[in-house]
Amino acid sequence: MFKVIPGYINKPVGFKAAGMFSGIKKAKKDLAMVYTSYPAEVACVFTTNVVKAAPVLWNKNVYESGEKVSAIVVNSGNANACTGLQGIADNETMATKTAALLDCKPSGVLVASTGVIGVPMPMTVIEKGIDQIVPKLKEDDASGLEAAEAIMTTDTFTKTICVQFEIEGKTVTISGMSKGSGMIHPNMATMLSFVTTDAVISKAVLSQMLKEINEDTYNMISVDGDTSTNDMVLVLANGAVGHTPIATGTPAYDAFKEAFYYVHETLAKQIVKDGEGANKLIEVAVEGANNTIEAKQIVKSVLTSNLVKTALFGEDANWGRVLCAAGYSGAAFDPMKVDLWFSSEQGKIQLLAKGEPIVFSEDKAAEILSADEIKIALALQEGEGSAVGWGCDLSYEYVKINGEYRS
Repeated sequence: MFKVIPGYINKPVGFKAAGMFSGIKKAKKDLAMVYTSYPAEVACVFTTNVVKAAPVLWNKNVYESGEKVSAIVVNSGNANACTGLQGIADNETMATKTAALLDCKPSGVLVASTGVIGVPMPMTVIEKGIDQIVPKLKEDDASGLEAAEAIMTTDTFTKTICVQFEIEGKTVTISGMSKGSGMIHPNMATMLSFVTTDAVISKAVLSQMLKEINEDTYNMISVDGDTSTNDMVLVLANGAVGHTPIATGTPAYDAFKEAFYYVHETLAKQIVKDGEGANKLIEVAVEGANNTIEAKQIVKSVLTSNLVKTALFGEDANWGRVLCAAGYSGAAFDPMKVDLWFSSEQGKIQLLAKGEPIVFSEDKAAEILSADEIKIALALQEGEGSAVGWGCDLSYEYVKINGEYRS
């Protein structure tokens, strides 16, 4: 069993981190770096958008090469997306510059960028920043926090998590940090997620585990229905703890996967909780669907419905919008079998029973929907399929933030 502990991306053995203001943005931190003195196995998942930013293309090549990785360099304020051949060259320069200072191969450096699309990278500023950030790499919490701050764009808070558990009597740590607030949609979003661990695990086992977990975490969140060009999850496992390599079908595998899932689910939920202009975190749970695929279809359809999102922003128990969104999801079910509930820390209320509307207290419903975190549950009575996903409401502030994004 794992435990949540204080700590940042540099908490696992052998990792260091730093974050700083380099001048890409007007004032806030905009450059981060993570380094491991023990070259790490890497697992990655990337955006499904056909338009992929230069860092995504670079990291895919690094991953497919099988090289171990020593560092991740991240900038915020500029996405280096839709920047043509110059953007690809600039990304390579970031990796090469970092590698030279850390005495590793450029193919041992992963790169991530987030910010405005279609603007050339300010490479003079970035190169100078890389020179300055390498000496700042440290193991302390302050440096880890600064790294988490430096990857933010429209985020309103840092997104971090750290857990520990034991394998063969040795303490294993998994830490993560992410950013994301807008352009968040199932099949990943304008989100970056970085996870480090000192566990001993092969690339093959780690990659398969990440792929499975990604389907139930980052691919089950939505803020606004836009899938970005820069999305990625990067996981580094440096093996510094030195236990027997984790193998499938073992207690160590089960212990690692439980903690690993918790880290990614926590980061995914933090992203939607910080959705641009959001006031409420929304969880949608479906059970009794024909299969898992159809359960996920319904969850995503409800989460991405603007009518559902605006009703929850207005704290209006307009449950018909939920059933409507489920109905156009493409999943097959009989509306006359459906049960539906709203709940929060303020209580729980059933709105539909076997397809029949239930008379409910509007005051009690408003009280439930006044909470910061709201759960919507649907039971379909069709089969064994179930799924859970997370999103947020849609507020006036979302339009304001995105209308002024480049200003």
